[in-house]
Amino acid sequence: MSSASQARSGSTPRNRIRRLAAVLLAPALLLGVSGCMTGIGPSAERPSPAATEPSVEPSPSAEPDPAETALATMTLEQKIASLLILHTPGTDGAAQRAFIDRYGLGGVILMGANIPGGTEATDTAALAAMTATIRGDDEIPPFIGIDQEGGEVVRVGPDPAPGADQLRGLPVEATEQAFQARSTMLADAGISLNFGVVADVSADPSSFIYGRSLGGDAAASSARVAAAVTGEGDRVLSTIKHFPGHGAAPGDSHVGIPSSEMRYLDWTRQEAPPFRAGIDAGADFVMFGHLAFPAIDAQPASLSSAWHHILREQLGFTGLCISDDMRMLQDSGDPRYADPVQNVIAAFAAGTSIVLYTLPADPATIGVDIDAVIRGVADAVRSGHISAEQIDADALAALRLRETA
Repeated sequence: MSSASQARSGSTPRNRIRRLAAVLLAPALLLGVSGCMTGIGPSAERPSPAATEPSVEPSPSAEPDPAETALATMTLEQKIASLLILHTPGTDGAAQRAFIDRYGLGGVILMGANIPGGTEATDTAALAAMTATIRGDDEIPPFIGIDQEGGEVVRVGPDPAPGADQLRGLPVEATEQAFQARSTMLADAGISLNFGVVADVSADPSSFIYGRSLGGDAAASSARVAAAVTGEGDRVLSTIKHFPGHGAAPGDSHVGIPSSEMRYLDWTRQEAPPFRAGIDAGADFVMFGHLAFPAIDAQPASLSSAWHHILREQLGFTGLCISDDMRMLQDSGDPRYADPVQNVIAAFAAGTSIVLYTLPADPATIGVDIDAVIRGVADAVRSGHISAEQIDADALAALRLRETA
């Protein structure tokens, strides 16, 4: 096990929930956060002065919080950039790090073309060397993310454990063991964030998501989603996806915007339980899909303040909301989502904490100018369209989570 994975393996998912609650609730209470951070959890009773008065001389001030110190030095544009996880091709760790530094990004996502030796026979030593270069010796290193579900979706190979297509027919314990093995492999390779736990429910073999779904009904999927998050432990940061549920929305969100006529009460019974189970098990991130449920909101969930509110208020999630790849909205062909700057602005305005974007070798081929994206979001903050307090709170939460990664 790598030193990074050893440092994380001592904490339990329950400890991680408490850690994230502290990360997010404290700035929310201090800043009066709105948007994505509105109304998280019940209000705690304030202790009486007598209960808080020390009986001995107060100890010297604690060491400065590196995340708070970093945030205090950041411009608005730098805070926004820290809430972007992007992709750029290549296996050169120095080039990846230069890409991060060019914009001040929060991190990168590694795709197949970033994996030395390829996805079937990965050169794990070269991958670990690459990720070490990306991390550098920063006190607050960038996120290094990956999609490693097992089965149909594998970036580092060969994957050491069964994927969802097999796990859905095995005892629940097999899912925990599989994700424990998978996360150990990723941590040893220097990966800090896995977008790997599919919480979508599907019993339809013709569905796009069926082979990646851990269960054909809410109960079966919930048990395995919780086991997967528990299995990942603190070796990697854990993500459940694709909220509010790809299984209910037929079609492939890589080439369109799948839509479901499901109503809210049916959603709470059929699609919500696996996400609630993953949250209760300690998931650090929930990834929003580009999925439309017109009975709740005609907008894709990734751009919907209603769905962000449901996740926070009804499911009690206090971690970070991350979008699915925003490039998928452009690839949908829907003219409403042809402008990448407006898409990112809409995502943050809805309550997204971190935006994910995979870029080709030449981002201009899909019309993405990262500097323009950052400027556009900054203008939206200054105009009041996006909450400045939300940006501050999410940037601080992300910095604190990067410290643990």
